[in-house]
Amino acid sequence: MQITFARTLATLGLALSSTWVAAQTAPVSPAATTPAAAAPTSPALPVARIAPVTDTYFGTQVTDPYRYMEDIKAPEVAAWMKAHSDDTARTLQALPLRGAFLADLERFEKAVSSRVFDIWRAPGERYVYMKRAAGANAFKLVTRAGLQGEERILFDPDTLAKQTGKPHAINYLVVSPDGKLAAYGVSEAGSEAASAYVIDVASGRQLGEPIPRADFGAMSFTPDGRFMAYNQLAELKPGAAATEKYLNSRVWVRPVDGKNSIARPILGTGLPGITLKPEQSPAVEFTADGRWMIATIYNGVQRELQVYVAPQSALRMRTAAPIRWRLLADYADQVVNLTYRENQVFALSLRKAPRGRILRMDLLDSNPRREAWVQVQESQQVITGLTAARDGLYIEAREGNVKRLYRQAMAAGAWPARAAPPKVEPVALPVAGNFALNGFESVWQAANPLLPGVQILLGGWTQARQHYLVDETGKVSNTGLQPSGSFDNPPELVATETQCRAADGALVPMSVLHRRDIKLDGTNPTILTAYAAYGMTIEPGFSANRMAWISRGGVWAFANPRGSGVYGAQWYEAGKQATKPNTWRDLIACGEQLINMKITSKANLGIVGGSAGGITVGRAMTERPDLFAAVVPQVGALDMIRMETTPNGVPNIPEFGSTATEAGFRALLAMSTYHQIKDGTPYPAVMLTHGVNDPRVEVWHTVKTAARLKAATSSGQPVLVRLDYAAGHGIGNTGAQQRNETADTLAFFARYLGMRAAQ
Repeated sequence: MQITFARTLATLGLALSSTWVAAQTAPVSPAATTPAAAAPTSPALPVARIAPVTDTYFGTQVTDPYRYMEDIKAPEVAAWMKAHSDDTARTLQALPLRGAFLADLERFEKAVSSRVFDIWRAPGERYVYMKRAAGANAFKLVTRAGLQGEERILFDPDTLAKQTGKPHAINYLVVSPDGKLAAYGVSEAGSEAASAYVIDVASGRQLGEPIPRADFGAMSFTPDGRFMAYNQLAELKPGAAATEKYLNSRVWVRPVDGKNSIARPILGTGLPGITLKPEQSPAVEFTADGRWMIATIYNGVQRELQVYVAPQSALRMRTAAPIRWRLLADYADQVVNLTYRENQVFALSLRKAPRGRILRMDLLDSNPRREAWVQVQESQQVITGLTAARDGLYIEAREGNVKRLYRQAMAAGAWPARAAPPKVEPVALPVAGNFALNGFESVWQAANPLLPGVQILLGGWTQARQHYLVDETGKVSNTGLQPSGSFDNPPELVATETQCRAADGALVPMSVLHRRDIKLDGTNPTILTAYAAYGMTIEPGFSANRMAWISRGGVWAFANPRGSGVYGAQWYEAGKQATKPNTWRDLIACGEQLINMKITSKANLGIVGGSAGGITVGRAMTERPDLFAAVVPQVGALDMIRMETTPNGVPNIPEFGSTATEAGFRALLAMSTYHQIKDGTPYPAVMLTHGVNDPRVEVWHTVKTAARLKAATSSGQPVLVRLDYAAGHGIGNTGAQQRNETADTLAFFARYLGMRAAQ
């Protein structure tokens, strides 16, 4: 069994013992945050009025000049948003290369007959997965028997789009190990507010009632297919604070074909069994052998989990007797992932092992020992994932920018308690690149406990991902399930790995992609991307869309500053909360490195980052506005002082901190782009993009920051506001929405980084 809930509960993130660095604690005066006078702007556009609100945190006054703009439905604010969004749309449409980029993107899209992901494999060679054909807007839910079998559509979100006039998307997919049942969540217009549906895969018939407020996708079926467990958000009472949205969620169990009214809550705040805090989110998964229920407790976006276990026999629908859960791992054990096989739980732990080790816990033991099973110590490798199949354990590790796959064969039956672990054998992969057994880049489900082997999506910077099966002998074969395209392996594309020395001496890894024949003369238009939060790493991955930029002589670079997990837990902790300044300063070092390498210059360098990556690029811009010619924060977290007043702010406190503590306030103030904007500063050209229905980062982050930048900048460069009123955080965007936003972004960079049409 592969525990799959981490990917859904972790989507609360903004797209996760170490050396701590002192936080920036200089006080912010009202003058530093209140604009003096509005910069020149188009007379046709409304200028946001200044209405300062001053708060005091631990003796420091912080003034917010545009607090009123957090009410995006207020007529004044709504009119400002619409006027500036429309003006940005007209500006982007008129850019010289915008049409050419869109044509390229459409050509690349049509070069591959379809895209597949979220692939689940079941006995009888049954596959259930998501597929979007070339030119289609939405991913459809499909199934097939055998790789050569006929494909059958189970659900098409476009049917709802036609009925309502709003785009709909499938947010998640969960399939039972036997492949007979599938649960999927559907939301509209990027809201991610999902209702879950359960269907019989063979007939396509819907079973039971839709489940509202099932945003996380944390679902599991009993092996006999009779019951299902699911996490459901609490129903908010009228007048409830917005910050209560993700509090007090519960796990319910109901018959698969039953009504929600007969569901029984088995885990959550106020219920017997495990005492949970309102901000903790529980999930329960049934093991495929019918023996155990494994509960994982998430504290917002915190990586570490609490893990409990109880026999499946303890679940009785006709009695309210509490389930007696047994604690397997507490947060202090630093378990970040786990899998189950034959009465044993194998857990990836970072405790006393920042590069990861695997622990084994015997569930038949009344006091399960946390035995060290696999550990990386002196190696440069970082264990990043694990999963169990019928034939044994599979382990994923990162070595630099290459992933390694290992197999630990085990015969049927639990491994003897005191026996030495079986030998870990490497699996030879056909591509030196990237895959994931767990996480957003995995195939879900990588392993099925009823089947031997694993499936992976494997690719690299210069090779598009393909779907491979690894059998019980270690043989790797391409299934062909992901069709190839004519642009999948461009011979002219070059990827170079380098390291950038940060101000404190840390070496930051960076990958640089460009066309083989360009001259490194310091004039190449260059886009630099970074994220660096939650311990998430930008892994090597090919994108034909990226070739629209590179084929015209552009360069694209990817950095993994501190705050990512590229070197393990210590690297992550060195860019979190009080140490977050390392993140944007590492990005600045990478920008300087690109200039020193004669790849680009200040006049040709731009940066882009999305969601929590908005912190990275926003603060790099405010700290070094002279270094960049263009900046694009996408759905950016930009006002971190006010972040925790939003529904998704509370779950993110473990990652960023809270203004309730002085240390938290100082850290948040340091990482808040909005509060670091200074009047009379020559800021580069900026385009802020956002979906108005964003449930993770409220759109007012962009609105307030845009108003502040427009008033403060002295460069004469534009501050554009690109809003999509039928989108959210990017989840569920249609193909057309994605292509149009990409074309707009590339055209903006081309204009302000000096890319000529002839290139």
